[in-house]
Amino acid sequence: MTRAVLALNAGSSSLKFALFAIEKGETAASPSHRLASGELEGIGSHPHFVAHDAAGRVLVDETWAPTADGANLDRAHQAPMATLMAWVGRQLGSVDLMAVGHRVVHGGPDFIAPVRITPDVLARLAALTPFAPLHQPGSLAPIRALLAQYPDLPQVACFDTGFHHTLPAVAQAQALPRDYAARGVRRYGFHGLSYEYIASALRDRAPHLANGRTLVAHIGSGGSLCALNAGRSIDTTMGFSVLDGLVMGTRCGHLDPGVILYMLKEEGLGAAEIENILYHRSGLLGVSGVSADMRDLHAKAGVSAAVTQALDLFVYRFAQQAGGMMAALQGLDGLVFTAGIGEHDAIIRAAVCARLGWAGIRLDAAANAAHHEIISTPESAVEVRVIPTDEETTIRRHVLICLG
Repeated sequence: MTRAVLALNAGSSSLKFALFAIEKGETAASPSHRLASGELEGIGSHPHFVAHDAAGRVLVDETWAPTADGANLDRAHQAPMATLMAWVGRQLGSVDLMAVGHRVVHGGPDFIAPVRITPDVLARLAALTPFAPLHQPGSLAPIRALLAQYPDLPQVACFDTGFHHTLPAVAQAQALPRDYAARGVRRYGFHGLSYEYIASALRDRAPHLANGRTLVAHIGSGGSLCALNAGRSIDTTMGFSVLDGLVMGTRCGHLDPGVILYMLKEEGLGAAEIENILYHRSGLLGVSGVSADMRDLHAKAGVSAAVTQALDLFVYRFAQQAGGMMAALQGLDGLVFTAGIGEHDAIIRAAVCARLGWAGIRLDAAANAAHHEIISTPESAVEVRVIPTDEETTIRRHVLICLG
């Protein structure tokens, strides 16, 4: 009997989803069969629901009246989740929805594998909110909504931090008093569901890279790098929080902690104000003063000195931190670009690869402009690829692993 799995990838005000058919005898290693995918946007403000079938045809495109629930994430998710589940029920008809899998940003030191959600698990995940204050609540709100609406439906938590549990102890460590490590303060890494998908894709598409030293660049509105050695994460640019590492759309990336002390002591800013600056007013938006969207910045590059500086800083920090990942790998065989900017922005890929020319990277300009999968020249010492990520497929896999 065919069953189905619903994969949810939630943010604070949006939720991507994918619906997969699960045939009899299908396992986590079987090819996935996507029935539909889509997104709920504007949760808590101007909800918009759109879904497509596997061929890309629009199945639903609805916008609802504005709401004022944004301040309460749990309440804001109740109506959208009810709408989504009713639509899923109509799509499936007599097909059984066996489970819902959720991307959960932070699993802390204990949750390194997918786990079925129980009230105890949910409470332990909520206790990790101080580790990811702006992301964990958005991960858990859809879970709570479904628990209230469908208490008997199995739900599985799939962790963005889990893939990085293979980091060696020295890569996890923070140079702080030892008691902080006992409280869970260490480097975790994020975007793990994406990196796990890319590692799996490399096993099929490029076994020589899957078995070698590969740097994966997940760059979108948030971004990070991951050093893969034989498919295992051994280092990554995000650390204790999603603030660390690369320059991002609105997040600062790597920052001298002294800047935060300056904000506290000299400017008298409170924790909430500093949090707002670091998460929402920094990065490309903060430096350019114009936008967090790379497409807007490209359009204004050469016209605005601040925009040019923002783009230059993005590329400089990428290349600088890529060098650190190469040091962790003790060399480099492959570079993979993924996520929104990585998959679609040929300008940034070219600029980054030019700065990494010292490592033997040689880009094929025509292949890059055409967004081919392999964008390096045959003479390049490092093979460069563009591979679209698919976190929802990883979630499907985790659900089947967890439920056996």
